[in-house]
Amino acid sequence: MSLYRRKDSSAWWIKVSINGRTVSKSTGTADKVDAQEFHDRLKVSMWEQDRLGHKPSRSWQEAVVRWLVETSHKATHCDDIAKFKRLHEHLGHLKLNEITRDVLDSTAQDLLKPHVKKLGNNAKRLVSPKPSTINRYLALIRSILIRARDEWEWIDKVPKVRLFREPEGRERAITPEQARKLLHELPEHQRDTVLFALLTGLRQANVLGLEWSCVNLEQRHAYVRATHSKNRKAISVPLTDDALVILQRQIGKHPIRVFTYAGKPLARANTASWVAALKRAGIEDFRWHDLRHTWATWHRMAGTPTHELQRLGGWKTGAMVERYAHLAPNALQDAAARLGSAVSSYDLATFSEK
Repeated sequence: MSLYRRKDSSAWWIKVSINGRTVSKSTGTADKVDAQEFHDRLKVSMWEQDRLGHKPSRSWQEAVVRWLVETSHKATHCDDIAKFKRLHEHLGHLKLNEITRDVLDSTAQDLLKPHVKKLGNNAKRLVSPKPSTINRYLALIRSILIRARDEWEWIDKVPKVRLFREPEGRERAITPEQARKLLHELPEHQRDTVLFALLTGLRQANVLGLEWSCVNLEQRHAYVRATHSKNRKAISVPLTDDALVILQRQIGKHPIRVFTYAGKPLARANTASWVAALKRAGIEDFRWHDLRHTWATWHRMAGTPTHELQRLGGWKTGAMVERYAHLAPNALQDAAARLGSAVSSYDLATFSEK
């Protein structure tokens, strides 16, 4: 019998077979008429899949589960999980073929609305998301839909995803004089981490998480493991004389981690003392990550070419480095001058306008 009851359930169950393929499942309803309708729809769907080659209707939730399994190695895996939790109320009840352009636009507008974020100790604050933040959600949805179409073959087409316009990337940097003032105002343990960041260009997590096993003082070299790198590629860090002095000051303070305070590894850099030091130094609108922008800015102004800066900074593509290109006009001037020899034998002044 294709429609039946089970002792452990109040809902009607169905059993449908098409060409040897059998599906047995609950209809989710105790109403026999509704259960029969569910049965008939499922039977038609299975017949269309078998005879007409129609794809089975897959849900957003199924796609999320498969995505998380296949991308568990990503550096942003935990961030993806957090995004899926917010997206669940918008997409969790939908099939993939129900996610249309209108649905995506509506979801984006809802995500853009201010919402209450829970903090520690039962504290809360109102958060107003930036368009760039919402674009990360939309890009994640688009990536899943594209994979569902191209690799999993669950859907035939993907709706166009319209992203918000974003401001140009932040390029906040300080001058060497400002850096000296800041270093003077910082406590010793933070002074070393900030100076090391300015000398190497490493991200905050890579500076604070640096381990002695990744440092070779004799060869004047350190490295960031691929598993700790943002783009999942190891970063080579040549050590200058000043960087070596900083590292030598840390010897004996901890058996594993390089930068510590009171015998314990540093956990974060954006502390009250960091904020206070910036204020005393008269530096406004400056974040710890801007030390990396400062390092890159100083390199370009010193003439370091793009390909070298890319390798030093561990950027995945040269495009990430090109935003600093305007800071080295002399390099372009020298390049432009190379063409001069091609016409140097002509007296351009003798040409008159026609």
